Amino acid sequence: QVQLVESGGGLVQAGGSLRLSCAASGRTLSVMGWFRQAPGKEREFVAAISWSGRSTYYADSVKGRFTISRDNAKNTLYLQMNSLKAEDTAVYFCASHPRGSYYSTAYDYWGQGTQVTVSS
Repeated sequence: QVQLVESGGGLVQAGGSLRLSCAASGRTLSVMGWFRQAPGKEREFVAAISWSGRSTYYADSVKGRFTISRDNAKNTLYLQMNSLKAEDTAVYFCASHPRGSYYSTAYDYWGQGTQVTVSS
């Protein structure tokens, strides 16, 4: 069993930065990912990271602006978000233990989500 708790969301102006955290407990040695869901839209892939942290993957829409990282000693996943845009507004979720591709929403465990709002 894995429990995931996100934090760090909030309201920020366009061009600003936020750092999301996801505290994990349980079986944490897994690929982990960040997803987001805007109102009226499907949940979409943002970024993923291998259990070692050596491999990272990004959606084209965030590449060059967002950085995913993890600290396995602290059982914590991070998402550094820079140059934020209004279209980044969404609830952000962390997830672990993908059942298929890292960019698919088929993960076994999800956090409750944290709201990110970017004002233009």
